[in-house]
Amino acid sequence: MFKSIVKWFSLVVVVWSQLVGNVSAAEPVASEVGFRRDVMPVLFRAGCNSGTCHGSARGKDGFMLSLFGYDAKGDYERIVNEIVGRRVNTAAPEQSLLLLKATGAVAHTGGKLFANDSEHYQTLLRWITQGAPDDSDKVPETVAVILSEDRLMFEKAGVGKALKVNARASDGSTRDVTKLARFFSNNESVAKIDANGMVTSTGPGDTNVFARFSRFTTGAEVIVLPPESGFKWPNPPEVNFIDKLVFERLNKLRVAPSELCDDSTFLRRVTLDLAARTPTIAEYDSFIADTKPNKRAVKIDELLANDAFADFWTAIWGEQLRIMGGDYAPVGTLVKAADTYYEWIRKQMRAGRPLNEFVAEMVASSGSNLSNGPVNLYTMLVHKPQFEPKSFAADFSQVFLGVQIQCAECHNHPFDRWTMDDYYGFVSFFTGMKRKPGVEPRERRIFCDPTAAPARHLVDGRPMPAKVLGSIDPVKTTGDPRKELAVWLTSPENEMFSRNLANRIWAQLLGRGIIEPVDDVRASNPPVNGPLLDALSKRLVESKFDLRTLVRDICNSRVYQLSAKPNPSNFRDTRQFSHAHLRKLRADVLLDSVIVVTGVKRGFSGFPEGTRAIDYYPRSGGTEGPNFGDAFFATFGRSSRGTVCACETKREPTLSQTLHMAVGDTVRDRLNAGGVIKKMVDDKFTPDQIIENLYIRTLCRPPNAEEKVAMRSLVGDAVKDTSAYEDIFWSLLNCSEFAFNH
Repeated sequence: MFKSIVKWFSLVVVVWSQLVGNVSAAEPVASEVGFRRDVMPVLFRAGCNSGTCHGSARGKDGFMLSLFGYDAKGDYERIVNEIVGRRVNTAAPEQSLLLLKATGAVAHTGGKLFANDSEHYQTLLRWITQGAPDDSDKVPETVAVILSEDRLMFEKAGVGKALKVNARASDGSTRDVTKLARFFSNNESVAKIDANGMVTSTGPGDTNVFARFSRFTTGAEVIVLPPESGFKWPNPPEVNFIDKLVFERLNKLRVAPSELCDDSTFLRRVTLDLAARTPTIAEYDSFIADTKPNKRAVKIDELLANDAFADFWTAIWGEQLRIMGGDYAPVGTLVKAADTYYEWIRKQMRAGRPLNEFVAEMVASSGSNLSNGPVNLYTMLVHKPQFEPKSFAADFSQVFLGVQIQCAECHNHPFDRWTMDDYYGFVSFFTGMKRKPGVEPRERRIFCDPTAAPARHLVDGRPMPAKVLGSIDPVKTTGDPRKELAVWLTSPENEMFSRNLANRIWAQLLGRGIIEPVDDVRASNPPVNGPLLDALSKRLVESKFDLRTLVRDICNSRVYQLSAKPNPSNFRDTRQFSHAHLRKLRADVLLDSVIVVTGVKRGFSGFPEGTRAIDYYPRSGGTEGPNFGDAFFATFGRSSRGTVCACETKREPTLSQTLHMAVGDTVRDRLNAGGVIKKMVDDKFTPDQIIENLYIRTLCRPPNAEEKVAMRSLVGDAVKDTSAYEDIFWSLLNCSEFAFNH
C-alpha cells in the first residue's frame, strides 16, 4: 500500500510540474518510454546486467539484475520497488540513483557509464519522468538480430567499416539498435570492433566480429588479406568437393596449401586413423611396391572394410557415451550392462548401420539394461545413483548436438540464442525417465512414465512441456515424448544433428574441428569454413548417414593427404587445413601401435587375452571420480569418462609420458621379449637390413642417408650384438615421430 501511495504521489508531482510550466505547453510531450523496449537495452549496453556487474549470481554492491535481462519482471521490481524513491525517484527524476551512479555523480564501483547529454541518459530520464511505467503487456519480443554485413574483406590493416544492427520483433517491425548493442571480436590481432560497431582491420588472417542484443548474438566474418608480395595461387588438383571448398578459402586468404604427402606418410597416417595402429612391414612393402595410380583409394577402401575400423569407432562412441562398468550400485554391478552396451555399439558399427538410426534407437529405448544394449544410454551417460533429468539433458545435448545448453539453466545463454524456456522444455523430455530393479541384482529396467510432471521454470515455476530446441510449441504427444525427440533429433532436416556428426568425424581425421571445440557449437563460436561444414553435413545426409561414405570422401581428398611440412605462406595457419596438423596419438592407439611394432601383447584386467587397447574400457568408476582403468591410460591422457566433454581426451605431451616411454615397462620389457631383433640376427640380416627394418616397423619409412650413417656407427663391428640394435629400437619408439600422426 505504501509503495502505491508513493508512486501515485510521484505521478501527481510530475503532472503538477508540467502544469505550472516546467514543461512548456507548446512543447510536444515525449513519446512513452518502455521498460523492456527502451530501458533494459540501455542497461544491457552499459554493462549493468553483465556477469561482471549487477548481473552476477550475487549481484554487486547490494543490487542484483538478471544476467543480460532474462528476468524483466524481476528487474523491474528490483529497480523501481525494492528501495522506493532511491534507485528511481519519480518525484525528482534527476536525483534517481540509477542516473547519479551511471553518470558518476555519486560513487559507483562501475565508474561513469555515460554522460548527462547522452541518448542513454535521456532515455532513462524520460522514463523516470513519465513515472517509470512497466510495459509487460505491450512489448513485442525480439525474434532476430541482423547485421548490415555478414562478411567483410580488407586489403590491408588499418582500414575500417561501420556495421549497423537491426532487431526484428515478433510483430514484424524492425528498428536500428546499433547504439544499444554490444560488440566483440574473436581475434583482435586480425580485427577490432568498437562500441559503435566500427570494424577496423589490424593484421592478416580471418576472424569473426559479433553484435549482441536481447538474447541474440550474430556475427560477421572478417578477412584481412596479407600483402600480395608476389603470391601466386598454385592451382592444386581438386579430388572432390572438400578440396574445392578448402582451396577456395585458402585462395581468398592468399595461403597456398602444402604439397601432397609421400606414400609412406600417407600409409602411416591413414592406417592410424582408420585401423588405430601403425602399418606392418608387410603392409608397407605391398603398398610401396604397388604402382597403380589409385592405390591410395584402394587402401582406404581396404581399411574401411576391416573390422578394426568399426572397433575404433566403437571405442570413440564408448568414450562419448561414457561406457563404464560399475557405478551407482556395488562395483561390478554394471559390468554386464556395459558389456551389453559396448557389444551392441560394435555390432552397429560393423554392420554399417546409419548413424541416425543408431542414435534414434538409443534415444527411444526402454527395457532391461542387461538384455537391451541401447537402453544403457540412460544408465551410462550420467553416472548417478538416481536419474537426474537436468544433468542428462545437458550431456545429451552436448553429445548429439554439440550444444552446451546447461548454460541456460539459471539464465539465458550468454553467448547463444538458447533461453531458459528452451532449457526447461528440453529437460522435460526426460523428467519421466525411471529406473527400477530387475529380476536379478545387476539388472535395472528403464522406462518412461508419461504421466510424470514436466520440468518447472526456475524463475516463475511454470510447468514447461517438452519441446525441441529452437521450437516455440511443445511436442504433441500424450505418451513417451522421447519418440518425438528421436524423430526430430535424427531427421535429415535437423542440421544441428548432421553438422555435429560431420564436424566430429572431420575432427577425428584432421586433428581439429571446423568448429573447435567440437562440443561447443554456438553463435559466438562459428565454423572456420562454413560452406565446408555445410557440404560435409549435406553429404552425410545424402549418404543416409553412412559413416564410411563420409570418411572415404575425407580420406580421398587432397586436403587430408597434404604434407605436414609448411610453406612460406601457410606456416602460421592453424585453422584452415592448408597443411596436415601434427597430432599426438591417442593413448589407446599409441599402446596398440607399440604392441604391433614389438609383437608383444598386453593384458587388461577383466578382459580376455588379445584384447586391443581400443577395446578396453574401465570396469569400475563413476561416483568415485575420474577412472582411466589402467595406469598407462592415465599417464597418456585417455578419457577418464568423467564427463562427456571432448576435452576429457588429452592430446598434449607431458614429462610423465616422456619418462614412461624412456624407462617404463611399456617399451623396456618389449625390446627383446618379442624376439624381433633376435630373429633378424638369426636369419643373418645385414646391419643395414636390420636398421631399415626397425625404421619401417616403427616409423613406416626407411632411414634417410644421414640416419643410416648415424645408426650404422652405433652398431660398429658388433653386427651380432642385439643390444646395439635394441638401443636403436628404443630410440625409435621414443622419438616424437613415433608418438605423433603427421
